Amino acid sequence: MNKTILIIDDDEMLRNALGKGLRDEGFNVLTSESAEHADEVLARLSPDAIVLDRMMIGMDGLTFLRKIRGNGTATPVIMLTAMTGAENTIAGLADGANDYLAKPFQMRELVLRLNNILRQSTGYNTKMPNGLTFIDNEFFVSDPSLPNTPAKILALSGEEKKLLQHLTHPMGNIAPAAPMVAKRLRNKINIVLSNLDIITIRGRGYKLVDTTNHPQNKDGNKE
Repeated sequence: MNKTILIIDDDEMLRNALGKGLRDEGFNVLTSESAEHADEVLARLSPDAIVLDRMMIGMDGLTFLRKIRGNGTATPVIMLTAMTGAENTIAGLADGANDYLAKPFQMRELVLRLNNILRQSTGYNTKMPNGLTFIDNEFFVSDPSLPNTPAKILALSGEEKKLLQHLTHPMGNIAPAAPMVAKRLRNKINIVLSNLDIITIRGRGYKLVDTTNHPQNKDGNKE
């Protein structure tokens, strides 16, 4: 069954071009000229993915993204933007985007990225927990309670980064590691993100958890 993509963009020419390109690739396409109109569409229909422009008249794409994620909508989203730079990418990903594509771009790249997030959404949860983002082989941290605070690189050794990648790709992974590596990583995470912790799964390894949803013992162990 063909996947349905909702395009949200206030640029009519780009919206039409994207619609034609995606239809030519075999997708079903819905279009909205504003975030407000997209709200009405999502009240009636459930697309498989959303292509969302960041800068729009009326409600901007980032505000819309925060709104639908706050409402519990887990539909994969690719955000389009003319705003380049790591900080803008981090802002989009931190607010719930699954991918971020800078303008101008080739249709083939958009199709590949759509196929990628669609595969992920039907497989396992790759969404990062609040405050943690992975871009260009680096982990960034930001305070979820302060959305306008710039994200900072989480300084990790090679072993620590490898362990954190295993723990977050996908979230819920249990990964073996040397106890000292796990301890150092846990300490670094605890310092900057109070909502995250690394717990021990006895006999199996370690697991990254959101402590607001996973209460644990004081020693961080779990049977």
